[in-house]
Amino acid sequence: MTARQLQLPADTATSSKWTDKAVYAAGAVVWRLVDGKLRILLIHRTKYRDITLPKGKVDPGEMLAETAVREVHEETGIRVSLGVSVGVSRYHLASQKQKVVHYWAAEATDAAIRESTFVPNREIAALEWVSVKKARARLSYPVDLEILDFFSNLVDDGVLRTFPVIALRHAKATPRSEWDGSDASRPLTERGRTQAKSIVGPLRAFGVRRIVTSDAVRCVETITPLSRALDRKPAKTEKISQDAWEDGESDLRAVVGRRIRAGKPAVLCSHGPVLPGLLSEIALATGTIQGSYLSSAADLEPAAFSVVHLSATNPGSGIIAIETHIPKV
Repeated sequence: MTARQLQLPADTATSSKWTDKAVYAAGAVVWRLVDGKLRILLIHRTKYRDITLPKGKVDPGEMLAETAVREVHEETGIRVSLGVSVGVSRYHLASQKQKVVHYWAAEATDAAIRESTFVPNREIAALEWVSVKKARARLSYPVDLEILDFFSNLVDDGVLRTFPVIALRHAKATPRSEWDGSDASRPLTERGRTQAKSIVGPLRAFGVRRIVTSDAVRCVETITPLSRALDRKPAKTEKISQDAWEDGESDLRAVVGRRIRAGKPAVLCSHGPVLPGLLSEIALATGTIQGSYLSSAADLEPAAFSVVHLSATNPGSGIIAIETHIPKV
């Protein structure tokens, strides 16, 4: 899949349509390599006597990505980080409500499998690792097969293993009109601090380990809860600050290039006016044809973020997908 086949944003696709007529859930196609062969994780559910993919309903206040990671762990005992989105399934429950389930690809590392706490229980009777072909034969529901088809496309395109570079806009800050100090010293509002806490789970869901932020107070305060949760010190730089951007002294290319060379999950916290340039530099650094999708991904609300998925083996092959997440607070 290329940047010209970008997926619908995971949370923006539903955030404006949350109603009591739908039940939202999230899960993953969990995969691993065994002796060089791809295997998919299926769960055997006790109550329903069916075979399906791990998933579960969104808890109050959760964003979809953190739901997916939590549910995979609760059902399988395996902790995963999310890769590329592999589609959305929709079907009706017995109550006539529509159920909407978002899925991601998620690699189960050897370490995560060794640390699995799974034992058969009242909900899940067994776990089974099978080939994609066997998964097609064993899955109980057509909607799961559609998700598996999308996943198979990633496999066929050779872009299953990816890493994310995440562009994050700082949370809600005190307006300039209400602040007597310098623009860079404007702090977050109470709502902004709540937003900053709410995005820790979703960002961790994508395996973020490296935090780079504008040195402006509103950006530093936005990533502080994440920094504490990860016990990692953020890298503060004026190179992606609004002041430097307005003065023509920013260096987005250097920051983006370093993150792509590292090939590790990272978040870049910056400002609304700077984000289009950040996304453009990611496209340029990976040889991706630019288009309106970049503008959409950069047009973020406070505390929203866009996850840019890149090939872990060949990042220069272009952006695999972009998805946008918006906090509910």
